[in-house]
Amino acid sequence: MEIKAYGARAGDLPLESMDITRRQPGANDVQIDIAFCGVCHSDIHQVRSEWAGTLYPCVPGHEIVGRVLAVGEQVSGFQKGDLVGVGCIVDSCQHCPDCNEGLENFCDHMVGTYNSPTPDAPGHTLGGYAQQIVVHERYVLRIRHPESQLAAVAPLLCAGITTYSPLRHWKVGPGQKVGVVGIGGLGHMGIKLAHAMGAHVVAFTTSESKRAEARKLGADEVVVSRNPDEMAAHAMSLDFILNTVAAPHDLDPFFALLKRDGTMTLVGAPSTPHPSPNVFSLIMKRRSLAGSLIGGIPETQEMLDFCAEHGIVADIEMIRADQINDAYERMLKGDVKYRFVIDNGTLEA
Repeated sequence: MEIKAYGARAGDLPLESMDITRRQPGANDVQIDIAFCGVCHSDIHQVRSEWAGTLYPCVPGHEIVGRVLAVGEQVSGFQKGDLVGVGCIVDSCQHCPDCNEGLENFCDHMVGTYNSPTPDAPGHTLGGYAQQIVVHERYVLRIRHPESQLAAVAPLLCAGITTYSPLRHWKVGPGQKVGVVGIGGLGHMGIKLAHAMGAHVVAFTTSESKRAEARKLGADEVVVSRNPDEMAAHAMSLDFILNTVAAPHDLDPFFALLKRDGTMTLVGAPSTPHPSPNVFSLIMKRRSLAGSLIGGIPETQEMLDFCAEHGIVADIEMIRADQINDAYERMLKGDVKYRFVIDNGTLEA
């Protein structure tokens, strides 16, 4: 079936309206009418070939929410009319150790929601900047937030799980002092989630103007990382740091804030590498540098349920589909609080 979408035909061309084809729902598939799709910084990297291997035409979008239009005959978990979401994964091998443990995000054959090889036309997956999507039921998530919050739920499907998974894995909770570096699309979710988990949250920003905003998001303290005195006041005091910054920067000043056996986990993905950290920052206090990649389907559902229970959604600015190129430029300038979301109803011809 042919539907409207927004995508790019080359890395040096703007996104434009285009017609794409979706498969008819198979026995295990869920057909979804997409209401809203969040705009992730990784969309820019992929569309503009800043990450290797972009396949064109590229239709981005992996923060998808909407309503079920139809289900295949063997689908048991969803029915027409359900509010659902689709995140960064639409398929995997389904039988490796990672898949068997609900960690499909680490499966060597994980299929991304866009830009991954697939039998469907045009030979690679096309994402959520589109009117509809068809997904195997295993990778469809149930949304329990009120429908009025649906647009603000969309970024949870990437920004939410990207920050939730490491906070859960490193057992963040009451009695811990946790740093969140960067107050943007990922960072603002990290602050909300760490606060809801009961941690004492210290937000780090390069911008003096974000102090009040970070406190509103749930930060107990806010540090301007360019101020050496403010940084020194937190030396060797943090149990865990979630670093969400998607631009190369010096990691050493943040290692100095970790206690012995503390961990800094990177979830921001810059287009070029960070400077290599000083090994003595690590070995002298047995500190760890780690990374984390979204989450598996069970954990993503857990995150959505946790957010529904605690009233957590993203802070968003709604845009029309034809505003996406301007939105990309604004994102690169940090001019969004804190996540753009496309109203997919504006994709109509």
